[in-house]
Amino acid sequence: MWWRLCSLLAWFPLQEAFQTDHMETVTVEEGQTLTLKCVISQAETTSLQWLAPSGFTIFFSERSGLKNSKYQLLHYSSNQLSIRVLNVTQQDEGVYKCLHYGNSVRTKEVKVIVLATPVKPTLEVSARMQNGEHVLLKCSTVRSKPPPRITWLLGDDMELQGETHHEYETDGKKCNSTSTLRVHTYGKNSTASCIVRHKGLQGRKLVAPFRFEDLVTDQETVSAALETSSPSSQDPQQSTSTEANRQFVGLMRKNSGYLLLSLVSFLIFILFIIVQLFIMKIRKAHVIWKKENEISEHTLESYRSRSNNEETSSQENNSQTSRSKSCMNYITQLYSEAKTKTKEKAQPSKFKGELTHIPESIV
Repeated sequence: MWWRLCSLLAWFPLQEAFQTDHMETVTVEEGQTLTLKCVISQAETTSLQWLAPSGFTIFFSERSGLKNSKYQLLHYSSNQLSIRVLNVTQQDEGVYKCLHYGNSVRTKEVKVIVLATPVKPTLEVSARMQNGEHVLLKCSTVRSKPPPRITWLLGDDMELQGETHHEYETDGKKCNSTSTLRVHTYGKNSTASCIVRHKGLQGRKLVAPFRFEDLVTDQETVSAALETSSPSSQDPQQSTSTEANRQFVGLMRKNSGYLLLSLVSFLIFILFIIVQLFIMKIRKAHVIWKKENEISEHTLESYRSRSNNEETSSQENNSQTSRSKSCMNYITQLYSEAKTKTKEKAQPSKFKGELTHIPESIV
């Protein structure tokens, strides 16, 4: 826990007794590598320590105090402690301190300023032809620190300042800058360029050029088209600018695109509903058919079982009837035979009787 002790020593009230040799100022661009060197001339044995702007120990001699890979040790000896900070951000800005402990505690301070280089500017052009003809040029660049310097170069030899406005972001460090320039008269060969200068560019410039030739050509084309379409109704006070026409055409195309997209989406939605209704109708018909099929099969099975039962019962009745008829026929036959025999036996006796009763006179 030696590094915590060192951090406490850095904030200890006796810090007022530390002797500050001097303060250096180092400027570094955002995303670059920061190198910090602490070198003492005394040959005496001493210990060196680097503190971050937050007060925490980065390195105490060769030992790391912060578990962060962006801090690296470059060199350590009895009279030198060099470190580097990788991928510098705005949070790394502040005052770094090097403490060297000997017979007395001496302090070296390094003020680090992190620059944010602006991006390439964008140029917008808008023309107004009513109530005071002029062309408005607007040049914008974002996320710069400190604010850039924006100027306008007209032609090749005239540079002037426009109306510049800086708007800081929520962190209060980086800002977005805008410069506007109003041009009332211009020719076909006139040119204007937006020039951005910044400390982080190290003497370089960011340029966004504009040629009025394009604007004049567009205006001539529009004027010729208006004269051709309605030569008798032309009114100089009612003429509009090319940028306005472009915006109108672009707006109409944009609205047409939205309308077409909405129409296609509506048609797809209607088609989807129709398909869903058709599927529901098919499902309903399938359910009805299935139910009817089940009822038909059940009815057929019932009919089959009933027919089998009726056929079985009829066969049983027929067999019983045939048996009864056979029995009756047999009984009838027996009765007939018995009757016949009885008659045959009765006839001789009759004849005998008749013969015995013959009158005597006849004899």
